[in-house]
Amino acid sequence: KRILKMPHHEILIEDLRKLGMTIGDDCWIFSDNLSAAEAYLVTIGDDVMIADNVSFAAHDASLSTYVEGASDLYGRTNLGSHCFIGMGTIVLPGVTIADNCIIGAGSVVTKSFLEPNSVIAGNPAKKICTVDELREKNKKYCLNTWNMSFEEKKKYLLANEDKFKKV
Repeated sequence: KRILKMPHHEILIEDLRKLGMTIGDDCWIFSDNLSAAEAYLVTIGDDVMIADNVSFAAHDASLSTYVEGASDLYGRTNLGSHCFIGMGTIVLPGVTIADNCIIGAGSVVTKSFLEPNSVIAGNPAKKICTVDELREKNKKYCLNTWNMSFEEKKKYLLANEDKFKKV
């Protein structure tokens, strides 16, 4: 009965916490398949949003092929508060991301980014701009569809296609 009353993202967060992942307050996880081997080595700050198909790799098993007697390389993954992790992102072992960072969809984060307010993207990921620069670049395209039903959102978007970003 309790589960039926919980929003889906809260169920996902509760399941990850049971595996040992540390997750702050007011987080949103939209991925049914968030991959996190050794979840207890992953720490997520407050107010973090994680899109679909994100992976946190807390270990690297490739060592077993080139270091005799080794099985894995381990590292803690730490995400700061107020971060957004885009769809399909892979975060490798030992990575720390500062507060208020955005990681673009499809990024492979191979190193730490300790400068707050950074936009990080690519493979391998690199800093591409600040959050303020991204905000300024895209604010004219922003639409607010939160709390709209499917039909309300569809009607609103189709009526406002002139405000869509064109790439």
